[in-house]
Amino acid sequence: MRMFPVYSPKLIAKHVRIFLTGVIWVKDLGQLEFSNGRFLMPKRSLPQVRKAISELNSLLESQKVSPGPA
Repeated sequence: MRMFPVYSPKLIAKHVRIFLTGVIWVKDLGQLEFSNGRFLMPKRSLPQVRKAISELNSLLESQKVSPGPA
């Protein structure tokens, strides 16, 4: 489990792209689980956690590398 003392979306997204599956802990958000390079939305969570997960997933989606022309 990686611990992030501050919420830094780009650094967190980089970690998720490298490891693809695991758990991280972010100060003020708590434990966040990710699988297949995407964060999993918990069944019950605070609105700020849901907003952060949505932001992180959209950042991960925008950073996906699309295959170029062959």
